[in-house]
Amino acid sequence: MRTRHLLQLVLLSALWGASFLFIRIASPVLGPHVMALLRIGLATLTLVAIMRATREPWPWQHWCELSGLGALTVALPFLLYAWAALHLPAGYSALLNTMVVPFGVLASAWMKEDQLSVRKWLGCACGFAGVALIVRLGPVEPSPTLIVAALACMAAAACYGVCTPWMKRATQRISPLAIAAGIHAAALVLLLPGAAWDWPRAQFTVPALLAVLVMGVVTSGLAYWLNLRVLSQVSPVAAMSSAFMIPLFGVAWGSLFLGEPLGSGMLWGGALVLLATALVTGFNPLRLLGVLRAR
Repeated sequence: MRTRHLLQLVLLSALWGASFLFIRIASPVLGPHVMALLRIGLATLTLVAIMRATREPWPWQHWCELSGLGALTVALPFLLYAWAALHLPAGYSALLNTMVVPFGVLASAWMKEDQLSVRKWLGCACGFAGVALIVRLGPVEPSPTLIVAALACMAAAACYGVCTPWMKRATQRISPLAIAAGIHAAALVLLLPGAAWDWPRAQFTVPALLAVLVMGVVTSGLAYWLNLRVLSQVSPVAAMSSAFMIPLFGVAWGSLFLGEPLGSGMLWGGALVLLATALVTGFNPLRLLGVLRAR
């Protein structure tokens, strides 16, 4: 993995880490269906505008494949995370999101898009340990709703992980911009009935609408496009490594903007997350230092 790819993954982690906070703000007010629909609708408008500006052709011939990807990588995960946010703190959702990596590692190996290795499994283990220290999961009163919400997050992560190698193959035939626009447009159609049913009960407050605006334009539209561009140039497992850094940024944004205290595990957890990213992606920081010294 080149340095620019790693930096792009760090940027994606920062954006997606913030999205869990925005979901916690918007979902209880707007409702999961309406929030997901507005987020996806804004993302679709953003990507379509970019397509028109760059004169990118619409991928009509791939509508069936993009519809499947849109259902499994946009519509279903967005709805599951939005519903889970009604019952789980943002840190818990961000932590459970790291399940993307083991699901993706297995799917990539099964689809012959990547190979399993001791280094990658060790990276997964370090990543889980790191995010556990960062989020500092405390004792939670068990309840059926809490368990179902956690399972919803894991199901969303499984959708992302299993579909990443499929998305990787799609980038070899379709441009990343066209894929991003196509899957969001398909997801928008799928969520229309549920959102229409819940629309009368939604409360359109300013904070919720601002949160959805940022999620739709930035963390969904632009971020998905960037993610697909990275995915087209690196392995699926390397592209998924950003999932380990998402809780790191989620906790950091919470401390910076919401005044949430930083736990003592932040330092060691962050170090483990960085180590996990290096192991999974194959990025060697010593090589980067060598290049900088040569310049």
